[in-house]
Amino acid sequence: MTTTERATPPADYRLLLPEGWFRILLDPDQRTRSVDALVERQFRGIDNAPHLKEELRGDLYRRAAKAYRSGGIELYLSLQAVGPFTIPASLLVTLAPLRHAEPLPPEDLARVLAEDAGDGDDSAAVEISVEELPAGTAVRVRRRERQQGENGGDGEHASVSVEYHLPVPEATAYLLLTFSTPLEPIADAMAGLFDAVAGSLTWTE
Repeated sequence: MTTTERATPPADYRLLLPEGWFRILLDPDQRTRSVDALVERQFRGIDNAPHLKEELRGDLYRRAAKAYRSGGIELYLSLQAVGPFTIPASLLVTLAPLRHAEPLPPEDLARVLAEDAGDGDDSAAVEISVEELPAGTAVRVRRRERQQGENGGDGEHASVSVEYHLPVPEATAYLLLTFSTPLEPIADAMAGLFDAVAGSLTWTE
């Protein structure tokens, strides 16, 4: 069934992510189990770092709780490795109900987002477009944000995020996919990966 033929909102969605991405369910009833499973995986075979283990657990709990308060449903973290290095990236899935009863067309949302970006000091770092995905018409927003080095040092770098705002069929809500990575040197490659994941989204009954 296509989105134009659907008479009721979908019950769920499905995403295809690369091997090496770990899903954390953000609902409080499932959050602890998901975080604990990730921590145990990361420290499998390591028994002499209890402080680091608990530090990671606490950081993930705080991050998951914050995402849930913002409407987050799921948080995916990249554990993909290239040689000895892990490629840092994340995907936050958020359900964003609209404040009014009428659906908001993606073209109108793109215009609002562009106006908001134009009010900022770094609008050149924001690219907004309307894209056709198998799951429907979506608004794509790519951002580049400058980040200060650790401890306030001069080592400034940039992180890159890609958002997909996808209207939920037959509902006054958007599903928001927020991808991010701190690796600006491979930002284009990572953006291509993010686009592929967004393109894999399908609605389910």
